[in-house]
Amino acid sequence: MVRPVAPAISAEQIRDANARYHDVAAVHYDSKWGIDFGAMGQEQVTTKVRKALRGEPPRFERSLEIGSGTGYFTLNLMQAGLIGEATCSDISPGMLSTLTENASRLGLEVTTTPADAERLPFADGSFDLVLGHAVLHHIPHLELAFSEFARVLAPGGTLLFAGEPSRYGDRLATVPKRFARTIAPLWRAALRASAARAHSSDDDDEALEGVVDVHAFAPSELARLARAAGFRSVRVSGEELLANWFGWTNRTLEATADPEEVPWAWKMYAYRGYLMLQQLDRRLLESRLPAAIFYNLMIAAQKPA
Repeated sequence: MVRPVAPAISAEQIRDANARYHDVAAVHYDSKWGIDFGAMGQEQVTTKVRKALRGEPPRFERSLEIGSGTGYFTLNLMQAGLIGEATCSDISPGMLSTLTENASRLGLEVTTTPADAERLPFADGSFDLVLGHAVLHHIPHLELAFSEFARVLAPGGTLLFAGEPSRYGDRLATVPKRFARTIAPLWRAALRASAARAHSSDDDDEALEGVVDVHAFAPSELARLARAAGFRSVRVSGEELLANWFGWTNRTLEATADPEEVPWAWKMYAYRGYLMLQQLDRRLLESRLPAAIFYNLMIAAQKPA
């Protein structure tokens, strides 16, 4: 089941919080999450698409990304030759501004549109692919959103979302986070790094993080949402278990330190270790274990022709 929206918070308040939170986050989003638009970024994104579609993807001439952020998925897929004409939507103007800068730097032409996923400003059948990464868990009313995804897709079009938190995987992720917070003082002492400076008390953007993450999913619920909207050939799969534990441990440790004092050698260890464990997950675990225990879920489906 989808984790329900907290009754004390309205859907409009959640949308407003998402816009404000991501406007602020847009400035440092790419550096915070290590987003890459080179060969590594393209490999990461195309691998996710292959896993979600369970095979080599075709070229999609008209795509719409929901909650596109700074362009991680769309811009990498365009560079890989899998997308032709791209439209990117997001509830955050700040994110779309950063995406436009990224696209210009890469020499790519992208149409950006501020939009709420529950009320998309596009005509029926406008796209061959509707996709997104780490966005569904921010949307208050998913039934409305999936209905809109189906409406704007052309007959035979593809739906693809990745990076969505699973409920069980989300709970598992609390273990490395707690462990990292416990050992953080020893870790900082070993690296000779100072503690991170506290945010000013009048800056409430940190508090928004608990508001914007609305859902964690069971695989069956994601599949039900897609089928209820009329999609067929629905496939839900999981990715990242060991890599997730490793990644959250390191991110939590790094968040406790002054970022200028975290050694480059540590950052390279964390980055390369994550990639190595990601490969291990992919080759040994993802095809053998239930999707629900992985941190990230992916869903792919087709609109009937």
